Amino acid sequence: MDTLQSLQWRPPKPNYLPHDVEVDEPIVDVYKPPIPMDKASDRENAEYYAHMKRMAHEYNITRPKGYTVSYHFNPDMEPHHFGLTHPMKPFRLTLTKSLVTAYGMNFAMDNYNTRIATYEELNSFHTSDYLDYLHMTPPEEMPRDIDNPDKEVKFNLGGSDCPLFHGLYDYCSMSAGSSLDAARKICNKQSDIAIAWGGGLHHAKKSEASGFCYINDIVIAILQLLRCYPRVLYIDIDVHHGDGVEEAFHSTDRVLTCSFHKYAPEVFFPGTGGLDDTGPKSEHNPGAHHAINVPLNDGITDEQYGHLFQSVIGKINEKFRPSVIALQCGADSLAGDRLGRFNLQVQGHGACAKFCKTFGIPMIMFGGGGYTPRNVARAWAYETSVAIDVDEKINKIIPEHTPWRKHFVQEELFPSLEQILGEPRANRNSQKRLQEIIQHVHEQLRFVNAAPSVQQQVIPPDLGGIRDDVEDRLKEESEERDEGLRRDREEGLGIGGEF
Repeated sequence: MDTLQSLQWRPPKPNYLPHDVEVDEPIVDVYKPPIPMDKASDRENAEYYAHMKRMAHEYNITRPKGYTVSYHFNPDMEPHHFGLTHPMKPFRLTLTKSLVTAYGMNFAMDNYNTRIATYEELNSFHTSDYLDYLHMTPPEEMPRDIDNPDKEVKFNLGGSDCPLFHGLYDYCSMSAGSSLDAARKICNKQSDIAIAWGGGLHHAKKSEASGFCYINDIVIAILQLLRCYPRVLYIDIDVHHGDGVEEAFHSTDRVLTCSFHKYAPEVFFPGTGGLDDTGPKSEHNPGAHHAINVPLNDGITDEQYGHLFQSVIGKINEKFRPSVIALQCGADSLAGDRLGRFNLQVQGHGACAKFCKTFGIPMIMFGGGGYTPRNVARAWAYETSVAIDVDEKINKIIPEHTPWRKHFVQEELFPSLEQILGEPRANRNSQKRLQEIIQHVHEQLRFVNAAPSVQQQVIPPDLGGIRDDVEDRLKEESEERDEGLRRDREEGLGIGGEF
């Protein structure tokens, strides 16, 4: 039986430490609630709706011709926070939504307020022991390794990277629910490009949390896609290696994973994803050669990244012939991120989504990392505009009526590197090294069959019956909630608007 040596031989490094860190600038700020999550009045909702309609009309934002885009979100994810000094801020989803709706992009998509994923759906990948512990363990105010860095934590839960915060299980279920709903809309042919910015948590393992990720919504979504599509191409442009997804599909030729990431195994999380990490070492394992890793150094530019991306992904598409793409759009690869140190701008990041779109096959666009919320929101809003084909139409100045506009600091949708960083990071990626990477990947692809088998030793269980029961129950609960909201309106009480 093949081992996962290529993924396990290096000990994992913490993604960040909230204490005793000496760097040239602070990694995180102390958490301060950025805004009160007050409910908007009916009048405010109506005024904002009018602004959205005006923007959509002014920039001719209409549904794309010939294909359908869907947007999957659960607004209840947004108020959560991971702790006082933790870099992950779900408020970035609020900022993303504010930009997307301010431009009127929501009128060009099918918008789904998604339900949470059920235990059974999470169990399609994660073990019962892990899910039970995740569900039942009470929240803790402080990470367990603050006072004792060597203290062991069960399932890697409760430490600085993966704290046990209030509402953790619900938060994870909401994230997975959005991604799973996106996958089902793709499978049902209801959507051609499905967007789930609340997902993309690529580090979580079958029985272990890792790197701010507790539930691997991407794996759960891909398992759904494999019911309907023979070959899935997973692409990861997060600054961190997509180790959890790669490991999950280590031994199949139906999923090819490709990760572009910073690689510095002694100092940068997770320490895996070297150029020679290509999957199982045994040629008898169907997954051999189906893990492609593109290791990068600090300071890579838009031009370098774009050339590398197109050279690698173009060749993969030619050789592997995927039926569907799962694109993880982690925004910590942007310049100015609190954990990443690339020189990528919003345009360069979005160019990856634009290139994938040219293949004309179904695609899910997931979120992922990203620890400077204003930059994350810019990238994901721009990539939403790419998906609906209005990226050339929208104004490059953030609309005046955008909620929380002051949190974007600069008014430009595409601030310059000088505005973001003052001075770009030193580029440690030589053209010679990048060309060597391209040649290595092209050589690796010679061993990938153009038409892999569609058999799997383990077929994911059909959750259709369970799903129908759950959705019937949730529909009843939703109707009861809607009745309560109707009564509130009649009493003159304002409610939050989720357009």
